[in-house]
Amino acid sequence: MNENLGGLDEVKETEEKVVEIEKKRKPFHYWTVAGRDYKLKLQAGSIERVENKYHQNIMKIAADIPPLSVMLTIIQAAMENWEHNMSYTKIKKLYDTWTEEGGDQFSLYTKIIIPTLVVSGFFPAEQVEDIEEEMK
Repeated sequence: MNENLGGLDEVKETEEKVVEIEKKRKPFHYWTVAGRDYKLKLQAGSIERVENKYHQNIMKIAADIPPLSVMLTIIQAAMENWEHNMSYTKIKKLYDTWTEEGGDQFSLYTKIIIPTLVVSGFFPAEQVEDIEEEMK
C-alpha cells in the first residue's frame, strides 16, 4: 500500500493544521463590573448590525475615541451572543456601576473596546502585542 496518500487527503491534513494555528487568539475579552465578568466578542452578525446602524465599518468607528453611546452599542453587540437579555438600558447601568467603581470613558475605550476588537479578529496576530502594549 502506498503511504503517500496524495490527492485531497494531503489537502485535508494541511487544512486541519491551519485551523489549529488560527485558534491561538483569546476566546473572549472580559469586562468586570460589580465582581462579575461579562464575556465580550463580536461575531459577524453583530458586526454587521453595528456597521449598518452607523453606516461605516467598526475599524473606522474605533479609529478615534467614539462617543459613549457608540462604545456602549459595541459592547451590547459584543455581549449579545454570550449574555442573555442585555438591553442597551442594562449596558448603560453596567457602565454607571463601572464608573462608580473607578472606570472612566477613556479606559472604556482602551481597556474594553480595543481588546474586544482584538479578540474579535479585527487586527492581525502580529499586531496584537503592539496594540496591547500601546494600550498600557
